[in-house]
Amino acid sequence: MNSQSEHIWIQTITGSRKTINFCWACILFLGSLGFLVVGTSSYFGRNLIPPEQIFFSEQIFFFPQGIVMSFYGIAGLFISAYLWCAIFWNVGSGFDLFDRKKGIVCIFRWGFPGKNRRIFRSYLMRDILSITMEIKERRSPVLYLDTDEEEIELNWTDEYFTLREIEQKAAELAYFLNVPLEIF
Repeated sequence: MNSQSEHIWIQTITGSRKTINFCWACILFLGSLGFLVVGTSSYFGRNLIPPEQIFFSEQIFFFPQGIVMSFYGIAGLFISAYLWCAIFWNVGSGFDLFDRKKGIVCIFRWGFPGKNRRIFRSYLMRDILSITMEIKERRSPVLYLDTDEEEIELNWTDEYFTLREIEQKAAELAYFLNVPLEIF
């Protein structure tokens, strides 16, 4: 989503709270829980979940299959917990603010909790040399703000835009900032 007036352009960034991340976190949690239950059931030698048609843990020996399944289950639960934390804290969300009246560009993102939870960078518009769009095969295009010292990545492409829509947004931003658009 973007909000634009004559002097201000605000581009909001979604971050981790996307439908696909919720789906992967649920699938990973349920799958790893299944692996852990089967591995634990093979240790005890009986099914821990009543319907025997779902998990066939009597047919699995604890050494080596049960140990490996338990390990995968525990590892999957840790990765799932990481995904759920990233979703809960909405890591990567934020906004890009372009203000022609004040002549500044502000980039704000949320990170993981800690000293650098809030990531805020500001630049002067006169330091922006161009907007660069890098297109690679089989990957989403990437937009950059080129300054004297560095290239700042604008990750607007995480939403599902077509190449034409991304080019249009990059051209509008370049026109708004009064800088050239370079496409590689």
